[in-house]
Amino acid sequence: MLRFEDFSARLEWFLKHRPDLAKLVSRWQDLGAGERQLLSLLRGHRMKSLLRRVLDESEFLSDHGVRALSKIHEKHPYQLNTGDGIHEVRYWPAESEGGLFGGNSNWRGPVWMPVNTLLLRALLQYYLYYGDTFKIECPTGSGVLMNLFEVAREIANRLISIFLRDKQGRRPVYGGTEKFQTDPHWRDCLLFYEYFHGDNGAGLGASHQTGWTGGVGRMIELFGQLEAQSYLASGTRGAFLRSVQASSAPPGPANG
Repeated sequence: MLRFEDFSARLEWFLKHRPDLAKLVSRWQDLGAGERQLLSLLRGHRMKSLLRRVLDESEFLSDHGVRALSKIHEKHPYQLNTGDGIHEVRYWPAESEGGLFGGNSNWRGPVWMPVNTLLLRALLQYYLYYGDTFKIECPTGSGVLMNLFEVAREIANRLISIFLRDKQGRRPVYGGTEKFQTDPHWRDCLLFYEYFHGDNGAGLGASHQTGWTGGVGRMIELFGQLEAQSYLASGTRGAFLRSVQASSAPPGPANG
C-alpha cells in the first residue's frame, strides 16, 4: 500500500486506534498470493458460507447465471405482517404475478447482467489474494472443488450460454419466440434484453439493452484470453493491458 500513502496512513490509524473495527477486517496483516494484501469485511469462512448459497442450484445459481432472489422463496416466500394484512415476497423468475411494488418483479428472481458482473469482479479480486489454495464446491453439492477464478469462469459461461444455441439448436435468450428461434432471417440477430428468466434464460424487459447486458461481450473476451496463472502473476492491471494489446493488434492474414 506504499503507493497510496494517504490511504495507508488513515488505514493504520484505524487499525491502531479502533481495534473494535480492526478485528472485523479480514487478514489485513497476512500477505497473500504475490504478497498482496486484503482489506475486506468478508472473511474467508464468511465468504465460503455466502458462496455455498450463491452457488446452490436450488437457490441462486441457475443454468444461465445468478438469480436476483433465491428460488427457495418460490415455495417459502418472505412474509411481513403490517397489521392490516400479510405481504409477501415470492420468487418469480420472470414478470410479476402480483401488484406489489407496482407489479415490478425485476429483482425477485430474474438474472441481471450487472449484478453478475459485480460478482465476477469480486471473485477475481479475491482470487488475486487467495490464489489456488482457497477452493469451494461449485455447484454446491456437486463434489467439484474450484478456486475463485474457476468459479467466476463457471458463472460467466452460464451467462454466455444465454445467447448460444443449445443441443436442440435453440438460443435460451429467445425462449418460445419461434420467429427468432427458427426463421433464417432472424435466428442470428441477437438481442440484448434488460434481464433474463431465472429458470430458462429467456430475455425479458427492455430491448435493445446494450447498456449493461452488452457486458457479456467483455466476459467472452476476458475468459477467452485470460488464464488463471497468468492473471495471478500479473494482476488486474496486467490482464487489462494484455486485453488492450490483443484488441489493438493488427488482424492476421486473410483466409481464402
